[in-house]
Amino acid sequence: MRVVSLVPSLTEAVARSAPGALAGATDWCTHPPGLDVVRVGGTKNPQTDRIVSLAPDLVIANEEENRAPDLAALRAAGVEVLVTEIRDVPQAFREMARVLDACGVAARPRWLDEAEETWSSLPPPPARLTAVVPIWRRPWMVLGRDTFAGDVLARLGVDHLHAAHTDRYPRVPLAELWASAPDMVILPDEPYRFTADDGPEAFPGLPCALVSGRHLTWYGPSLAEAPRVLGRALRAARP
Repeated sequence: MRVVSLVPSLTEAVARSAPGALAGATDWCTHPPGLDVVRVGGTKNPQTDRIVSLAPDLVIANEEENRAPDLAALRAAGVEVLVTEIRDVPQAFREMARVLDACGVAARPRWLDEAEETWSSLPPPPARLTAVVPIWRRPWMVLGRDTFAGDVLARLGVDHLHAAHTDRYPRVPLAELWASAPDMVILPDEPYRFTADDGPEAFPGLPCALVSGRHLTWYGPSLAEAPRVLGRALRAARP
């Protein structure tokens, strides 16, 4: 089985579960560290000709991270493409199991069981907080409706204030973010790399949690440690 992954979190899942199966991955596929495969460009601009030249048995993609025209071009070249859709934590586990099965993984990997058990046994949060969750600036964009990251936060006791927005990643002016009066602001380090010096200064007086984007938005092996890692960052920022 030869697999090309266009989704960083799924790249990590396949690499952990089917060593040797990956023939290619995107430039953004940073885990596991030291992954030695052919790089095929970005998630939004993959080099489809290069992917085809690798003669993969399967390309794995995601309806949100990858563009439909690129996937159509691969299919037109005779490549089988599996497209995932992941909007919440339970769906992530179902889709990862489907991907691994398609990649020829015979037995359910231990890390997947451990991650699912971690999330199914979470204690109730001691209190619920509201937050705005920027994912970009210039312009400001935030988490909106039906997002995996939003569901992750909700399960950790954080309700983001744009969950009912008509868009999944709406552009919201900074003044409107302030006007929503959140308890805190959550700033991940991807896709925009918010840091202590880039992001919190826009929200003076509001608690700001700098969190790992990998643990907030990825749905691979990092899910097993995500509640602990994110919980620690959220507690550190709470008023």
